[in-house]
Amino acid sequence: MSKRVAVTGVTGFVGSHLVAALARRGFKLRLLVRRWSPLPSLEGVAADMVLGELSDQAALKRLVDGADAVVHAAGLIKARQPSDFMAVNRDGTALLSALAPEARFLLLSSLAAREPQLSSYAASKRAAEEVVAGRSGPWLTVRAPAVYGPGDRETLAYFKAVARGLAPRPKVAGARLSLIHVADLAEALALALDQPSSPSTYEIDDGKEGGYTYRDMADAAGRALGRTPLSLAVPRAVMATIARVNAIGHSLGGSVQILTPGKVNEIFHSDWTTHDRRLAAALGFRPRFDLATGFAETILWYRRQGWLQSL
Repeated sequence: MSKRVAVTGVTGFVGSHLVAALARRGFKLRLLVRRWSPLPSLEGVAADMVLGELSDQAALKRLVDGADAVVHAAGLIKARQPSDFMAVNRDGTALLSALAPEARFLLLSSLAAREPQLSSYAASKRAAEEVVAGRSGPWLTVRAPAVYGPGDRETLAYFKAVARGLAPRPKVAGARLSLIHVADLAEALALALDQPSSPSTYEIDDGKEGGYTYRDMADAAGRALGRTPLSLAVPRAVMATIARVNAIGHSLGGSVQILTPGKVNEIFHSDWTTHDRRLAAALGFRPRFDLATGFAETILWYRRQGWLQSL
């Protein structure tokens, strides 16, 4: 019989791709959703739906009832106040984990958790990892680097800038980062559930040793867009000023922005490369997309959706 898998974060950027990857492997899915509404990204996926949020104990209990495994991909990436990160990322994980003590628990985390001192977000991701590592039942944590691909609106802003001839980057010496296409991340997580590894915290990326420079990103995006962009080094003081303005806006009830003082700390950290390749080796994972093919495929998708205009 197919394993029943409970999944959170299904309506997010990574979540929709993750559900598709799990469905292809024949898992019986039960999905946590925050509202009853059409979910185009989940069309064609046979799954049970549970309405609720990570703070809703009754909903989470229904979600994990009888589940053989839980894939926890939900998380807060921007917040009005720092305490919100802990409330969702740590406490939501703790509640979900406690309700499924015997199920295999797979937590999707972030490389940011490696540097919890940088931001409230990073600290909350590390705290969530510590919750999962304290489980008595089987568990696995996978730290993802920067994720891009169809449906991602954060990377879209970068591609729009490159299409206009500018490739912005933080002005920090020697900065490198790892990347992964969302479809490859989803496939790696599904594979990890299908071929269980020893309980541990792992990292995953697209296989590029030493990651990429911002120049590498600009070149790949420029080729896909038919442009030769000018590299624009943005000083920390400029981003910090914008972040402070955003923080004031948050305090006055304005819309929540992702660029905060903590996020500036993350952006200007010089090493966001993957250090650990144990998971890929154990699973025999081979990503489909390198940077050039991944950016080209993503940009083509944006154009087909009308998110990015052709030149």
